[in-house]
Amino acid sequence: MPLIAHLSDPHITTGALAAEPAAGLHRALARVLALEPAPDCVVLTGDLVDRGRPGEYDVLRELIGRFPLPIHLVAGNHDTKEALQQAFGLAETHYAAQYPDFTVVVLDSLRPELGDAGLLGEEQLAWLDETLTTRTDARAFVCLHHPPMRVGIPGMDAIRLVDGPGLAEVVRRHPHVARVLAGHLHRVVTAGFAGTVLSVAPSTYRQVDLGMREDRPVSFVAEPAGFLLHRLEGGECVTHLVHTSHTAAPLGAY
Repeated sequence: MPLIAHLSDPHITTGALAAEPAAGLHRALARVLALEPAPDCVVLTGDLVDRGRPGEYDVLRELIGRFPLPIHLVAGNHDTKEALQQAFGLAETHYAAQYPDFTVVVLDSLRPELGDAGLLGEEQLAWLDETLTTRTDARAFVCLHHPPMRVGIPGMDAIRLVDGPGLAEVVRRHPHVARVLAGHLHRVVTAGFAGTVLSVAPSTYRQVDLGMREDRPVSFVAEPAGFLLHRLEGGECVTHLVHTSHTAAPLGAY
């Protein structure tokens, strides 16, 4: 019964405003450890830090360095590719991790030239297609930061994945994709996508307001933080929301 904990958007930083985002991520990871049974791994879908500075990655490394479960890091628009690679010894920011019953496929949609929007590009989409073809007997979780479709929040839709239709074309060819996992929206969103399900995790820090009016600016609200837990059993995948704030849930120590 594989379990994948899906966390997102911790926005770790340094200085006077560092405490709250760091506490949010630490609390979420402690909640992961209190789950029974423990998840097989954690996926952290981007905006790992707030400004992409090396010192912020030092703080992130301190927060997750002693965590006893595998953590798969995904680059977001607030990240810096080179600093992320250097801090965690990553040869590439797109990669695949194989487990006995599933595969985690990490994509990099970070494109500084697009501002806060995302792009995978033809080369990475071809790599994804090939990677999914090599192991069709195990379910796959395709992970990226930017959601590949509109969700009805205009300010966030404007900075979604530019080549979402290209991703859909690849995913649709591979029915063993159990979920497409994303972040960026700072709230829970679930939608059908390319024959599978898009699951967007909330932020471990702060949430985006559900502002669906066309001219409404993006703003933040003090809604509960949390993460998603994806459970595989046979050919089925079920997703649970786990709150990590506004709750008296048990926490594990690490």
